[in-house]
Amino acid sequence: MKVLHVLQGYPPAMGGTEQAFGHISEELAGQFGDEVTVFTTNCYGGDAFNSLGLLHMPAGETKVRDVRVVRFPVKSWLSWLFKVPQYLAYHLKLPFNQYLRTLYQGPIVAGLGRAIRQSDADLVVASSFPLLHMYTALKAAKRSRKPIIFVGGLHPEDVWSFDRSMIAKALTAADGCIAYTEYEAEQLENVGVERGRIWTIGLGVDAETFMYADQQGAKVKLGLDGGPVVGFVGQVSAHKGVDLLLAAMEDVWAVVPDAQLLIAGARRPFAEKVEAIISDWPEAFKKRTVLHFDFKEDEKAVLYAALDIFVYPSSFESFGIAFLEAWSAHKPVIGLRCGAIPWVVDDQINGLLVKPKDAGAFGKAILSLLEDPQRADMLAEKGYQKVLSQYNWSETGKRFREAYVSVLKGE
Repeated sequence: MKVLHVLQGYPPAMGGTEQAFGHISEELAGQFGDEVTVFTTNCYGGDAFNSLGLLHMPAGETKVRDVRVVRFPVKSWLSWLFKVPQYLAYHLKLPFNQYLRTLYQGPIVAGLGRAIRQSDADLVVASSFPLLHMYTALKAAKRSRKPIIFVGGLHPEDVWSFDRSMIAKALTAADGCIAYTEYEAEQLENVGVERGRIWTIGLGVDAETFMYADQQGAKVKLGLDGGPVVGFVGQVSAHKGVDLLLAAMEDVWAVVPDAQLLIAGARRPFAEKVEAIISDWPEAFKKRTVLHFDFKEDEKAVLYAALDIFVYPSSFESFGIAFLEAWSAHKPVIGLRCGAIPWVVDDQINGLLVKPKDAGAFGKAILSLLEDPQRADMLAEKGYQKVLSQYNWSETGKRFREAYVSVLKGE
């Protein structure tokens, strides 16, 4: 089978979709011998789609573990030009504002549609909304009579991004849709996608890669050789809620002054706001905070090993692979009760969930685990067992392929 994945990014680009499709593409090629091609951008993150001056990868073609990867250059400056027009159109509620928002969000990629049309792929699979390349992929697939599947990425809580009728229209035009959770499957049904054309497939994790037994050594390596460590690992961008975590930590330090904070992830423009907040903190808080930006993938095991509690206050998640990674490292997790997260984390069973935008509640949840290590260990173990029983890339790759084959057969 010849598969074409059309994506906003591909490793070493950071992000859940990027990492997930890195694994899925490799599983299809390695486990089944499929010919997998990825058309993607040369950006490390979505901020670069409409921002000027950010670092880009070289454009062009390369081979990554039997997967052919073609990186197209993004015209960031062109999307940037739509920043003010889309803002005004959105707030004035002009009827065409959804199109301006999509052009601003990008990525604007010259030649992508033509490349998809000329591809000899049997099937096109694109992820994720609300980005512009999804519409390019749909139009090109239809024009070249290739079946197309759309995959995940729905965050309806993000009104600015997802309150667009054009998304529903595109989803219903696809030959099939893959949802990461039942929550997302229900969202697809709500916009008109027939249930028979929806496959609900969770994601996976290589649990063994997070088996790093020397927690104290990991703490020392990261400069965290004091008290218990509360940590975030993910993109340091606005929707990941790092500012909520910073507010919560002020409450935590009032009770557990020797607690430490680790924020590790891909540096995005929002990191400047994080640094500005920290710069206004008392010196005692600053000394107990470590920022670790743009780490390499093989550093993740050490990062998770250093934690006593993993916190992920993201407001918009279609799944949340970071929870699986933390569980694989035997860490208790805390997230928000919103979006698809309650379909991944079972509150009070394998993690804690709190309501969004409530720094006080988030701080109390952190304190409850710091003050009760036995409970924290129990939640971590339950999470680890869930990973072993439900989430691995081999099975995930198999289930994705089954969906692909069903669409090719017209089932």
